Amino acid sequence: MEISIEVKNLNKHYGNRIAVNNLNLTVKKGEVFGLLGPNGAGKSTTIDCILGLKSFDNGSVRVLGMDPTKERKRLFERVGVQLQSSSYQGNIRVGEICEEMAALYRSPANYDDLLAQFKLDQYQKQPVAKLSGGEKQKLSVLLALIPQPEVLFLDELTTGLDTEARRAVWDVLIDLKEKGLTLFLTSHYMDEVEVLCDRICIINRGHALVTDTVPELIKRSPYQRLEDAYLWVMKEEIAV
Repeated sequence: MEISIEVKNLNKHYGNRIAVNNLNLTVKKGEVFGLLGPNGAGKSTTIDCILGLKSFDNGSVRVLGMDPTKERKRLFERVGVQLQSSSYQGNIRVGEICEEMAALYRSPANYDDLLAQFKLDQYQKQPVAKLSGGEKQKLSVLLALIPQPEVLFLDELTTGLDTEARRAVWDVLIDLKEKGLTLFLTSHYMDEVEVLCDRICIINRGHALVTDTVPELIKRSPYQRLEDAYLWVMKEEIAV
């Protein structure tokens, strides 16, 4: 079994507040792994620490065998990232931002092909600001794919999208999953998690409550739906 991401005993504090609490995760190559939890649970901070974007207090992280705190430049040649707070400068056009992104990498993907695949080729000369919410989200995934990554990080990708736009993004991710790309995502939508994820980890206050496949998590709960099982895990945590 080849490991893409390995997190051991990860801890991160902001002053007296614990953001990540002794977290352990292992993500296999080609797996779609979902990190779930309420707002403020530590999901985005965990991703930032895994990518070396934020320092952490103790523990260790390896992504594709690399230490992100020491090998970030080399690592970012091999991973793609869509962060929760993606933003674009001024009136930059779709084709321009693709060209800028491709210039950062030694062996970038052909962004014209990606634009066609994502059905965004007709918007090449259009300012990003004028895209719909769903189109912007697809563009953010497209940009994360330009490095031709082995691992793709997606932080609350479909939050705020309507049903049609969410399904369009799902189709893209399902295609990537079938091609064997490792995906690490966060989401508040349990139907999305059921469709996309092979395994999930539910965290609260930075601490892992349970890590399992979706079917096994449902099976161990008194319920038949992931949303109900998720809420059951959270209530059990509060009761302890």
